[in-house]
Amino acid sequence: MTDILKTIADAAKSRIENAKRTVSEEEIRQAAYDMAKGEFLFEKALAKDGMSFICECKKASPSKGIIAEDFPYLDIAREYEAAGASAISVLTEPQWFMGSLEYLREIASEVKIPCLRKDFTVDPYMIYEAKLAGASAVLLICSILSAEELASYIGICDDLGLSALVEAHDADEVSTAIDCGARVIGVNNRNLKDFSVDPTNCLRLRRLIPDNVLFVAESGVKTAHDIRALYDNKVDAVLIGEAMMRSDNKSQFLRDLRSLL
Repeated sequence: MTDILKTIADAAKSRIENAKRTVSEEEIRQAAYDMAKGEFLFEKALAKDGMSFICECKKASPSKGIIAEDFPYLDIAREYEAAGASAISVLTEPQWFMGSLEYLREIASEVKIPCLRKDFTVDPYMIYEAKLAGASAVLLICSILSAEELASYIGICDDLGLSALVEAHDADEVSTAIDCGARVIGVNNRNLKDFSVDPTNCLRLRRLIPDNVLFVAESGVKTAHDIRALYDNKVDAVLIGEAMMRSDNKSQFLRDLRSLL
């Protein structure tokens, strides 16, 4: 694990330890299980015919700094939904991405499409938080979890009716994700060690993932030609963050991305 990734993961652990002093893990766990009924809406949305688009609400990132000075996240989420997004990814990491669990809570209550809590999940507490905030899915990153943790967290998601988007970057992590029972695997084209982006990474790893597992391409997707290449290689969905956030007309940008399908 890289220094920056370890730093962010360690900060997430500290954040959750602080949260537990306000609401105990047993209390939040019970509240989440009390509303455990779920229909796995995120993976159902991605399983529909054609390319699915997961559009991201993200104010900043460690590699790019502030992406959106003006961040009307509810307006952005509504625009994504109106433009035909399949799901919305909401950053909740507060320090490097300037996200908030409150953003997720408000967006999930405002739109009808499923929302993904995108954060550095390092404790079951964060899965319970996501459920209570209205998320339909959580991100689980292979590089910050042991195989035992990953399998356990997927099991918790299953119990709560949440989908788990399991993020991998290389062949070993893909193998771990499959062995742990992931039903949705996202391959990140961004190398979290140095933040370089290789848009072909997901294409190289696609062949390793069974057809019954949903496949998501993450990072580095900017053009309709990128989308067409992914579609031709049986990619089920694409998660678009920075390019979408930097677009002045997000609806038109999404239409442009679909233009060669």
